[in-house]
Amino acid sequence: MNATTPQLRSPLRTFAQQLSSTRRGARLARLLTYEQLRSWEVSATVTERAEQIVAELAANAVLHGRVQGRDFRLTLTLGHPSADVVVLRIAVTDARGDQLPATSTDFETPPDAETGRGLLLVTALANRWGTEPYPPGGKTVWAEVDITVPGRPPATEP
Repeated sequence: MNATTPQLRSPLRTFAQQLSSTRRGARLARLLTYEQLRSWEVSATVTERAEQIVAELAANAVLHGRVQGRDFRLTLTLGHPSADVVVLRIAVTDARGDQLPATSTDFETPPDAETGRGLLLVTALANRWGTEPYPPGGKTVWAEVDITVPGRPPATEP
């Protein structure tokens, strides 16, 4: 996880939607992600990764970030940070800034537990993820997926 939020240069496309802080709202977030990425002609592989990330972040917003009467927001941004990589940024904003997700990936979840693995999945599926405050009292949990531009070699890490 990164401590600072990488900023996209000149986003190509953005989608944002307020959704109810319910299980139904979390499911709708995943479905809207699928439809939006399909309309942007994002590959099926990236779309599947993004759907799973949105499912986990939206479920966390509903379970841990819910404040009675307040919605959560899903934002998808597709942008070019460099010539050879397009970045899909997924951001879920909720009303509970005091409930930050665990940033460590080495915490133990009992093998028979039905919950507790969502952020491990986000860590595995996203190239990077993190949190940022959303004043006055909320937070945004974001994840980014790098999409290599066809015909160009993938960027190398410095």
